[in-house]
Amino acid sequence: MAALTEVSLDIREGEKVAIMGPSGSGKTTLLSILGCLDRPTRGEHLFEGRSVAELDDDTLSRLRNRAIGFVFQSFHLLPHLSVAENVETPLQYGERPMREWRPRALEALGRVGLAARADHRPSELSGGEAQRAAIARALVVEPRLLLADEPTGNLDTATGGEIAALLDELHAQGSTVVLVTHNEPLARRAERLVTLRDGRIEGETRP
Repeated sequence: MAALTEVSLDIREGEKVAIMGPSGSGKTTLLSILGCLDRPTRGEHLFEGRSVAELDDDTLSRLRNRAIGFVFQSFHLLPHLSVAENVETPLQYGERPMREWRPRALEALGRVGLAARADHRPSELSGGEAQRAAIARALVVEPRLLLADEPTGNLDTATGGEIAALLDELHAQGSTVVLVTHNEPLARRAERLVTLRDGRIEGETRP
């Protein structure tokens, strides 16, 4: 059985879109395709008007590093690095000189209200702070597209609300945001809600 079938979806620049659906409906697969982590076996995926199928692996890797930021439910912070060093990690795979890494990391941490924790280890952060650090890591490359997979899934209600507000703020600043969530209140903060079921788009609404 195909993970996705006859899915047609257009994400516009500056839009905030939430994707919902039961487990196994294809949400994470769709997010992986949007983020150029996977290629569809059939059909066409265009990123900024360019067919992803035409890009070789090196070009695709550069595109992901420069244009797309990823935020995951499990924060994936490296425990042996400081918060600032974690945020710097994506810059190590780009072309920016090393002298720019720390200033850019501190700027990204400042955007998420975490500059004062730059020298701390991930183990010293609360769950909400860890997710903020993960969002800062995604923002450090100034991505044109921010993808979030269950960004509040491991957080309590109050902390999840803080992360939801932060995503609202980033969207208001011009970021294109696509998030997968089981959290209906979070999804309804988006401009458009896409519902998947059995690998197909069941419906689209504007909350």
